[in-house]
Amino acid sequence: MGATGIHPPLYMARSRKSTRSPSRRRRAKKRSLILSTHNYVLIAIGVLAIVIGYAVMRLENEVDGILSLYVAPLLILGGYLEIIYAILWRNSTHKDNMVRSSP
Repeated sequence: MGATGIHPPLYMARSRKSTRSPSRRRRAKKRSLILSTHNYVLIAIGVLAIVIGYAVMRLENEVDGILSLYVAPLLILGGYLEIIYAILWRNSTHKDNMVRSSP
């Protein structure tokens, strides 16, 4: 407590103006997604292959079965490779646009 008997404020009042300028908001809306729709479809196919692979492995319920030893691991591996490919895949028109826009 001060000499006048008034307590100091515990917090500072915020200004009513936002910290972001409107131009930043406009720029944020114009940004495109990193991956395209085609990439997300490929990722979904890869996840589906992984889920089917684990389901096939569980459904056979044998250690020495053909499905659980050969088919299911190939489905799972294929699913993971599909996801990697989907992340790395880029449309050729996107590459052309980037080359043209550079000075």
